[in-house]
Amino acid sequence: MNRFVVVSAAVFLLISLAYLPLLNELYWSTLTSLIPPVKIVADLLVTNGTIFTSDKSLPFADSMAIRNGRVLKVGSFTTLKDFLGDGTVELNLEGKVVVPGLIDSHVHLISGGLQMAQVGLRGVTQKEEFCRMVKEAVQNAKEGSWILGGGWNNDFWGGELPSASWIDEISPHNPVWLIRMDGHMALANSLTLKIAGVTSLTDDPVGGTIMRLPSGEPTGLLIDAAMELVTSFVKEISVDERREALLRASKYALTRGVTTVVDLGRYFPGTTDELSWNDFQDVYLWADSTKKMMIRTCLFFPITTWSRLVDLKLQKGHVLSEWLYLGGVKAFIDGSLGSNSALFYEEYIDTPNNHGLEVMDPEILSNLTMSADKSGLQVAIHAIGDKANDMILDMYESVAAANGERDGRFRIEHAQHLAPGSSDRFGRHHIVASVQPDHLLDDADTAPKKLGFDRAEKESYLFQSLFNGNALVAFGSDWPVADINPLHSIRTAVKRIPPKWDHAWIPSECISFTDALTAHTISAARAAFLDQHLGSLSPGKLADFVVLSTSSWDELSKDVSASVLATYVGGKQVHP
Repeated sequence: MNRFVVVSAAVFLLISLAYLPLLNELYWSTLTSLIPPVKIVADLLVTNGTIFTSDKSLPFADSMAIRNGRVLKVGSFTTLKDFLGDGTVELNLEGKVVVPGLIDSHVHLISGGLQMAQVGLRGVTQKEEFCRMVKEAVQNAKEGSWILGGGWNNDFWGGELPSASWIDEISPHNPVWLIRMDGHMALANSLTLKIAGVTSLTDDPVGGTIMRLPSGEPTGLLIDAAMELVTSFVKEISVDERREALLRASKYALTRGVTTVVDLGRYFPGTTDELSWNDFQDVYLWADSTKKMMIRTCLFFPITTWSRLVDLKLQKGHVLSEWLYLGGVKAFIDGSLGSNSALFYEEYIDTPNNHGLEVMDPEILSNLTMSADKSGLQVAIHAIGDKANDMILDMYESVAAANGERDGRFRIEHAQHLAPGSSDRFGRHHIVASVQPDHLLDDADTAPKKLGFDRAEKESYLFQSLFNGNALVAFGSDWPVADINPLHSIRTAVKRIPPKWDHAWIPSECISFTDALTAHTISAARAAFLDQHLGSLSPGKLADFVVLSTSSWDELSKDVSASVLATYVGGKQVHP
């Protein structure tokens, strides 16, 4: 009898334990059914527009809900109206077009901000105007202080290169240092050359050229690595000036609809590797910690400092905040077309026997790239000439083979002139083409004079060819080399009509409006490993977007003419 009771009790207990999860689930489902669901309320509901999401799963919508700075949902107003509630701000677009916040894939942000407060020579078309602007700067400066500036392009006044003799008489007591628009050549007056000790006896440094008179005396122009002969004597710009430059540049970028930039820093041939790190410590971390950041910024550092970046990423990770991201490392292999220092297979026709410059030893660069990639860093290398691009494509393929295939997203910055067949190699080997469409507006007249008509036509700015080869193409400006203006850049890529021309330059390389816009949004984000956070108006991503002046997507696609009405970052209006 007792045994029967014990066995029965044990069986009952086992059955009870087996059904306990079901009973528990039944209890909680009953309880939760009695509690009304918590309503999710949007902070901002954007309605009545044409919203291009840059997300292939839902390319267009008429409404978008935003909460806590991120996209909650996109779709029709009918599907989003339930997110309306107390505190929701409704933005009626009145039919206007909205695009994701525009990404500039290649800028020198602090340099751009500094140049806005210096002698700005962009667009100067006459020698007399050049000299007048320098004279005004000298008259407004203290005796002995440096006159800094740049942006000049000798092609705008017929091609004659400036020399120290242009400005010596108007600047006898002030050292002058004026950087060409491409950053690969600079003009020094005679006082600057004297301070730096540059004479007829000074040898050209490796990767650089001192332009000289027939007598051997320097003209005042220094190219690429030769610029370092002077830059080490230029007084470093103060922390406060650099901080002001960041804020000034950020405000300007927002007026152009730019909400994110990839900043390659103040690192050029002829400058110290420390500038980018100083700006990171003194400017960016300060702006982030004091909540003064206005645009999201992905930072790249000189490749020679790759191990420092590895240590920093291990300590801090890729994402420092919603504003600041650690990118990869940057290097140079050649110079620029305008300075006749881009590296080509054939010689320049306007400077016989000159094929351009290798501004860094290829073996050293390959070893640095190998180490950086093996440590998990993204590598971006400046290459403009056809030979330079092939050298980097070859190197990337070799590094990938040695280190093993991974999603490294090697980048070539500019990819400006490509030998036949080279455009296909980008897509085949998953190499990012980070290009700047507005550069072609300056080069359309210049390239044939330097390369010859046939070479210029076959090799220059092969955007459609890159797309045909399934390359990941990211658009940028290279500001302050060209203006930071993505809408203008998109128009250039679609139309390819240079100033004073009535037809496209190399029309077969014109691309579609959607491809061009994508290159400034989701593709630009993907090219810098930012696509998990931004680049499209997808649920969960940061709510950065731009309201354009047009109400017709079809007209926008055909005419590519619109302006920025408003810029929003994190769902908040920041311009105007």
